[in-house]
Amino acid sequence: MTHKYTIEGMTCSGCEATVKSNLLKLENITDVTVSKEEKEALITMSKHVELPILQNALGGKESKYQISIGKQTDKKEKHSGCCTTNEVKQYPDHHHPVGKYYCPMHCEGDKVYDNPGDCPVCGMDLVKQPVVSLATKYTCPMHPEVEEDKPGSCPKCGMDLVPMQPTNSEEEQTYVALWHKMKVALLFSILVFIISMSEMIPNNPLYELMDLKKWNWVQFFLTLPVVFYACWMFFERAWKSIVNWNLNMFTLIGIGTGVAFLFSITGMLFPNFFPNQFKTAEGTVHLYFEATAVVLTLVLLGQLLEAKAHSKTSGAIKELLKLAPTDATILVNGKEKKISIHDIQKGDTIRVKPGEKIPVDGKIIEGNSTIDESMISGEPIPVDKKEEDEVKSGTINGVHSFLMVAEKIGSETLLSQIVQMVSDASRSRAPIQNLVDKISKYFVPIVVIISIITFILWWLFGPEPKLVYGFVNAIAVLIIACPCALGLATPMSVMVGVGKGAQLGVLIKNAEAIEKMNKIDVLITDKTGTLTEGKPSVEAIKVAHSDSNEILKKIASLNQNSEHPLANAVVTFAKKKKIDFYKVTDFESVTGKGVRGKINGDQILLGNEKLLEQERIFDYEDIEKQVIVEQEKGKTVSYIAINKKVVGYITITDAIKKTSLEAIQKLKEKGVTVVMLTGDNENTARAVATELAVSDFKAGCLPNDKLNYIKKLQQEGKIIAMAGDGINDAPALAQADIGIAMGTGTDVAIESAKITLVKGDLKGIVKAKQLSHAVMKNIKQNLFFAFVYNAIGIPIAAGLLFPFFGMLLSPMIAALAMSFSSVSVIANALRLRTIKI
Repeated sequence: MTHKYTIEGMTCSGCEATVKSNLLKLENITDVTVSKEEKEALITMSKHVELPILQNALGGKESKYQISIGKQTDKKEKHSGCCTTNEVKQYPDHHHPVGKYYCPMHCEGDKVYDNPGDCPVCGMDLVKQPVVSLATKYTCPMHPEVEEDKPGSCPKCGMDLVPMQPTNSEEEQTYVALWHKMKVALLFSILVFIISMSEMIPNNPLYELMDLKKWNWVQFFLTLPVVFYACWMFFERAWKSIVNWNLNMFTLIGIGTGVAFLFSITGMLFPNFFPNQFKTAEGTVHLYFEATAVVLTLVLLGQLLEAKAHSKTSGAIKELLKLAPTDATILVNGKEKKISIHDIQKGDTIRVKPGEKIPVDGKIIEGNSTIDESMISGEPIPVDKKEEDEVKSGTINGVHSFLMVAEKIGSETLLSQIVQMVSDASRSRAPIQNLVDKISKYFVPIVVIISIITFILWWLFGPEPKLVYGFVNAIAVLIIACPCALGLATPMSVMVGVGKGAQLGVLIKNAEAIEKMNKIDVLITDKTGTLTEGKPSVEAIKVAHSDSNEILKKIASLNQNSEHPLANAVVTFAKKKKIDFYKVTDFESVTGKGVRGKINGDQILLGNEKLLEQERIFDYEDIEKQVIVEQEKGKTVSYIAINKKVVGYITITDAIKKTSLEAIQKLKEKGVTVVMLTGDNENTARAVATELAVSDFKAGCLPNDKLNYIKKLQQEGKIIAMAGDGINDAPALAQADIGIAMGTGTDVAIESAKITLVKGDLKGIVKAKQLSHAVMKNIKQNLFFAFVYNAIGIPIAAGLLFPFFGMLLSPMIAALAMSFSSVSVIANALRLRTIKI
């Protein structure tokens, strides 16, 4: 359960962290999301925690933090607290508005920003959320200035308007802007580098033009465009990080290059202030304009490559958005009319022609075809569709034309929901990220301390010129350290992995699900709609001393009020026989047992033995043997009783999915125990379990039985995944460590689950398991690389190799290594796009 509380007294991100940390220490609190701007906290609890206990955790009644229930704040207040208030809105439960910006390292959880800029915590460029909108505009091929919201004709020349292709995305615009700055930085840095390095040339020809002092001034002026135009943003980020005490990569870059630049200016203007160790033979001070310019340029190069690579991590969402058609053909009074998909209304009749994308979710009402659903289910084989079959937006029609009725439009369509789910999940945090956060908190201060110690050690024990060696190596330490590589290791893999899952038809709600899916010991699965097709059909109705059509009429009338698949099978069977229905009163659905109600004063009951026992009906011994025979064949049998007397039974079959056996075998090979929990009877359950070689099964399970069974296994230390598709599965799906819903199931089941299988096929669980393993392996590779990089790079930059090999690391080489470390992490994450599952 998640509750919203108002918290007064928070004035900075430090306050947020304090409140969150104190609340998480309480028993039964599993997650806390805090926003000082909204003055609220979203607290997730396994059991309800009383308000006084929450207040005590924040310091009691005298604390500056006061927590209350239900109070909403609409106005933002400006505080003169310990830091500047960031203009940020927090949107709970991962439902972010369109067109907002977030930090790719998730430094502040799910906070989003209204405008582009830098993350106030880590300094990285904020990334724009993929716009989860299927909207498009139309333009004229001859008059591109014409833009319309709907298809039609050009008002200038009469030509048909065509859909506009999206122009440069925001990531591409960021890349272009960085590239322009890169060209400037590269030009001036090369010139500064050539001038500086020319000192190593015997009889330097440049000195024939001007002396060294004048060339130092040339270097200074050439460095100015690099510092104050191309790379000034790095110093802005560094300044913000120090003011807000959110130390990050740019703190180190800003300090390192800033010190080198200011040192060079001071050395150029006031050379007599410096000891001889810092001076050349000509009496000038050794300057580091070239180090400043080249280091900043290399950092900018890293940002440029990162922007290019980062745009690919959200490629899955972009590909999904491309699936959306722009227009549709509807039938109005028997005539076809082309309209935008945004003008489609529920109930509209739509003509889908060969090769066209299906515009919205709906049902075929005339015709048949084959549909390519690979883009949302991950299965390459086209699916045959006939009248009454459902079709989904974004899938592609085959070679036949058909008519469909629109049932779900806009954000209700499966495609829109998939895009939204993928977008939300790609920004969620995996539990493994908590370790990285703890390390990153102390990383920058430790690096600064190491840099200072490096300078002191070289000054005390290094060879001449000691101060020069100490100064250069201290700067190299600051520049080579890369907290950014650590911060990107997890979110980049999660983003790419979630997108890959969507392409496979595996929709992952959050990053925690990815991590836990890799650890599951036991898979609990329902039978109907999970192991079986979920399309039950009536095989026979057996009654004694009564008209079978009359009995069918009564039980079909009763089942009209039920949502259960078995009930739908009875109703469909009756409709095919063109049987009319009675009016039913006092209808009641008894979960896990059956249904009952009154028709013309008669009490009608349809259900299993448990329902009969509940109603104290025991006169079914005469037909029990016949029922058992049917059950042992894997069929479901429901008893029919009228006015407390059993009059017969109805046999319903539900074919086992062809892929269930293969999927169960693969899961067993991966060490997963598969257990079937079903509300069906013992005989039917045993027949299905035997055919599928399920490890264990339990029959006659009510929703509470499934819930308690999962709790029991969890108490034994097992990590449980639960697969189901019905309303009665929702409690168990919520309780399991990983709830897996069949996309063919109910909305309640899907909402309760952490993973949804679009196709509703157990093979999807195998894919989810393999994907989870691949993502976690990729994350660990990234973390290993980031830790090892810093563990090796920082000592080398400090001069560890000098006593043994006489080797030192130039700040420029350090900058190059630092820039490529982040890019390498992203590149490794992008490998997930090509893995075969």
